[in-house]
Amino acid sequence: MQIVSCPSCGAEVQFKSHAAVMAVCGFCRATLLKDAESVKNLGTMSSVLEDYSPIQIGTSGTIGGRNFTVVGRIQLRYAEGMWNEWYVLYDDGSNAWLGDSSGLFTLTAEREVAGALPAFDAIRVASVYSIDRQRYLVSEKRSCECIAGQGELPFRVGTGWRIRVADFRSGPLFLTLDYTDGETPVVYTGVAVTLADMRCQLLRDDEQIRASAGKYRAKVDTLDCPSCGSMINYLPGVATNLVCPACAAQLDAAGPKASVLAAGEKVERMRTTIKIGSKANINGSECTVIGAMIRSPGGGPSWTEYLVYSTRINFFWLIETGDGWYRADVMSDWPAWDPVDPEVARADKVGYKNIDDYVATVVAAAGAFNWRVAAGDRTRVIEFKYGKTSLAAEITGEEMTWSRSTPLAQDQVMAWFGNAANKANAVQGASPPALSGTMGKFFWWLLGLNLIPLLVNFGTTAMYLILALLAICIPAAFANAAGKDDK
Repeated sequence: MQIVSCPSCGAEVQFKSHAAVMAVCGFCRATLLKDAESVKNLGTMSSVLEDYSPIQIGTSGTIGGRNFTVVGRIQLRYAEGMWNEWYVLYDDGSNAWLGDSSGLFTLTAEREVAGALPAFDAIRVASVYSIDRQRYLVSEKRSCECIAGQGELPFRVGTGWRIRVADFRSGPLFLTLDYTDGETPVVYTGVAVTLADMRCQLLRDDEQIRASAGKYRAKVDTLDCPSCGSMINYLPGVATNLVCPACAAQLDAAGPKASVLAAGEKVERMRTTIKIGSKANINGSECTVIGAMIRSPGGGPSWTEYLVYSTRINFFWLIETGDGWYRADVMSDWPAWDPVDPEVARADKVGYKNIDDYVATVVAAAGAFNWRVAAGDRTRVIEFKYGKTSLAAEITGEEMTWSRSTPLAQDQVMAWFGNAANKANAVQGASPPALSGTMGKFFWWLLGLNLIPLLVNFGTTAMYLILALLAICIPAAFANAAGKDDK
C-alpha cells in the first residue's frame, strides 16, 4: 500500500493497488494522478450518485477461491440509463471489474484472445459471433460517458470521458470489447455472478442505502413535475428515469433537481390494478412497485407490467394479462439460441419451443424506471414455452435481454398487496357492475316472482317489470360513471 497526502486538502489518500494510477480524495473530491515521482491534482471529480447498489468501497468477497476487495468505482451513463463499474483488487495483486447494472453483476478481467475481432460499427445486437473459439450473442452495444468516479482506478478518467463498448453473452459467460482507445478493442472476459456467489461482506444495508440516497437528494421522495406541476412519488437513488403520470413528460432525476428530457402530452390517468408505490412482503423481501407500463402487440389485447424493487433482490416484473398474472425475472444465465434457427431455445436442460414473435409497443407509462421509457417505444419480443414456464427475448437496436416468466395466482397477488390491489381495475377492464351485488340479486328475485304472472298477463306484468328494471339500472349506471370519474 502507498499512502500520499492530497495536494488539495492534505488528507491521507491510499493506493492499495500497484496498478492504480489515479485516486479520488474522499474528503475534497480532488482527482489525483500518481506517477513514479509525484502526485498531481487534476481537479475535482463529480460525486457519484449514491444509488440502490449494496456494493461500496471496502466491500470484500470470495470468488473461485480468490479473495477480493472493492477499491474504486466509475459511473457510466448512456442514453437510456446508467451503471457502475467497481474496480476490484485480489489478494494476489491482480485486478478485475465488477459490473453492476440494476442488480445484475458480472466479474471480468482483461485478457488476450486469438483471432480477428469485429469492428465496432459492424456489430449488431442479437447477432452471433465466434470469439476465441467461443460462440457469443451480442447483448449490448453502447456509447457511454463517465459521469463520476470514486476511490482508486487503473487509468485516468474524468467527467466527460467517453467509451464505446459491446457486450456478449454465452450462458453464464460474459465478454466485453472496449473500443475506447481505437478500432482494436481491449477484451475483458468473465462470468455473471450474484452477491451470494461472491459471499460479499461489508455490503450497505437497507438503512444505509436509503440514508445515502436521501442525503444526496436532500431527502426528497416526492417532486413536482417541472413540466406540469403534478406530484410524482419515487424512490430516491433507486431509479433515475421518471415518467409523469399526468402529462407523460420524461424526467431525469439523476441529480438534486429533476429536469425534463422530453415533453409529453396530457394523458388519461393510467388504470392499474396495483398502485405505483404499493409495498408487499414477497418471499421475505420488502418490495415496492416503482413503475408501471401498458404494452400492446399492435391491435391485440394489451397487458400491464409492474416494475418491482427490493434492496436485496434484483428488479423483477409482475405482469397482468387477460389470461392471468405472471412473474418475470431477468436471466443472467442466457439460454442457448441461434437467430438463424430460432425455433428452440435451450435452458434448464430442456428445449423451449418458439410460440410467438411480435413487436410490443409501450401504450402508456408512469412512475420510476431503471432505464428510459416512453409511450411509443417499440421492442421485438420472441416468446418460448415449456410447460407453464415461458422465456422471452426482447431486442432493440442497442440491447437484448432474456427473462423467465412463471404464472401467479391472482389470489396470491391480492394477498401480497391487500387494499393496494383493486380487482375491478384490471388491464382488460372488468364487466360493468350495473347488475352486480345486491341490485343484481334483487332483479333476479323480482323476475322469478313475476314469471307466472308474466306468462298469464304479459302486457300489464311486463310494464311493471320494465319499470323496476329501469329503477335498478339507471342509478347503477350513474354510480358506475361516478366511479370512473373518481379514478
